[in-house]
Amino acid sequence: MSTTVKGVIARGKGAEVELVDVVVPEPGANDVIVSVQACGVCHTDLAYRDGGISDDYPFLLGHEAAGVVESVGENVSHVAEGDFVVLNWRAVCGECRACKKGEPKYCFDTFNASKKMTLTDGTELEPALGIGAFIEKTLVHEGQCTKVDPQADPAAVGLLGCGVMAGLGAAVNTGEIKRGETVAVIGAGGVGMSAIAGAKLAGATKIIAVDLSDDKLQRATEFGATDTINPSTLGGDAEATGEDQPVVQKVQEILGGVGADVVIDAVGLPTTFTQAFYMRDLAGRVVLVGVPTPEMRLELPLADVFSRGGATKSSWYGDCLPERDFPLYTDLFLQGRFPLGDFVDERISIDAVEGAFEKMKAGKVLRSVVEL
Repeated sequence: MSTTVKGVIARGKGAEVELVDVVVPEPGANDVIVSVQACGVCHTDLAYRDGGISDDYPFLLGHEAAGVVESVGENVSHVAEGDFVVLNWRAVCGECRACKKGEPKYCFDTFNASKKMTLTDGTELEPALGIGAFIEKTLVHEGQCTKVDPQADPAAVGLLGCGVMAGLGAAVNTGEIKRGETVAVIGAGGVGMSAIAGAKLAGATKIIAVDLSDDKLQRATEFGATDTINPSTLGGDAEATGEDQPVVQKVQEILGGVGADVVIDAVGLPTTFTQAFYMRDLAGRVVLVGVPTPEMRLELPLADVFSRGGATKSSWYGDCLPERDFPLYTDLFLQGRFPLGDFVDERISIDAVEGAFEKMKAGKVLRSVVEL
């Protein structure tokens, strides 16, 4: 039997979100209904609302969530009713060419629920990242549920479902930061702050946070930054390129005349990626985790790409494997070794998502979290 609950949707590009009745169908054979306890307000949800992902409106927003399995389909074996889970959008198939090559972090055919949730008039909803979790109950594939320790705060561990895992994974999984290495992170929003915390966890000795907001830079020190740079205060030649850019020179000054072993671009603009490229040491690694828009273009001298060596990588979902990473970082959080709870700046009701978008755009919060 289907169930009608309250959920937050986006009907059209740029329109304010609405709290409406949503029909959740009975789960299919491999589907699960999860009673959502908490869901973070992520930039990706705003991108869905504003047409930055696709135009398949209406969208059921929300994807960074934790909750309890309420009911399961007849063939479900991965989870059981009553399990406490974090939802993920990388439910690996095990059969695509990436999975068969032993690279499930790149799975090209991830699972989603077999049915669509709808409005009461039958209009199908497109769930954000295949999840749709600004809702009292959501329908997902069993593989989108990762069991974690039920003692954990849902508002905190739900953030592993997207933003925190993206930044943390960019540092630990993609950047492969080693003990004693030096790191620079461009952008001190939620993803960048997670990368800073991940660099600290990995044992980096110098962690440089770069951002235009002094308030964010101050907070970055609380997550592990040893040094901070606000490029707007540096002066110098605004037209400088390559290693002559003032922010690049400042990083080298802090590091004794060389670049960082790993530089993480958590912004995703051609200017910030170019800065990251030149901030790294010879044979260093650059990780792009900030998401660019389709029209952006990058120009770099090919000779510099060749001569600097090292690697430039993009990080999808922090190159995570939910079944491996979510329980690990939940345990570290419960042990006081990773500050998941510090990313939660406010806890809000489900009818306050639009206001949370405004705070997020203004840079006033790392995460607002809807509690249900």
